[in-house]
Amino acid sequence: MDQPVFRSATRIDVAAIVRLLADDKLGQQREDYRDPLPEAYYEAFNRIDRDPNQELVVVELNEQVIGTLQLSFIPYLTYQGGIRAQIEAVRIHKDHRGAGLGKTMMKWAIERARAKGAHVLQLTTDKKRPDALLFYERLGFVASHEGMKFHLY
Repeated sequence: MDQPVFRSATRIDVAAIVRLLADDKLGQQREDYRDPLPEAYYEAFNRIDRDPNQELVVVELNEQVIGTLQLSFIPYLTYQGGIRAQIEAVRIHKDHRGAGLGKTMMKWAIERARAKGAHVLQLTTDKKRPDALLFYERLGFVASHEGMKFHLY
C-alpha cells in the first residue's frame, strides 16, 4: 500500500472535505453536500486559512483525498501560558476504513501538536459514535472530563 500524504488543505479540496464530513448519519444531518457547494463552506475555509492557529489538513492516497482533520491551537494563560491543541472533524473515506489510516492520522496529529508546543491534545466525539470512542481510547486518549455544549442555533 502506498503511504498517505498529509498536507494543508487548499480551496480546491473543500468539496472533497465536505463530502467526507457528510458521509455518515450524523454528517448527513449537519452538512449540505451538493454541486455546486454552498458558498458558506468556502467562506469558512477562507476564515480557517487566514487563522494561524488553525490547520485544516487533508490526507491523500494515490493523489485522492481520502481523509481530513482540523487542528486548532488555543493559547491560554493556564499551564503557565500553555497551548492546547484541539482536533476536530477527523474523517476517513468509507472505502479506506479499517486499514490503519485512522491510527496513522491520529499519530500524525499528535506529533504535529507536539511540534507546535502544545501540552495537551483534546477532542470530542459524539456519544452516538461508540466505535469512535473506543478507537480514541485505544490510542491513549482518556475521558478525563465531562464535555458540554450549548447550541446557539
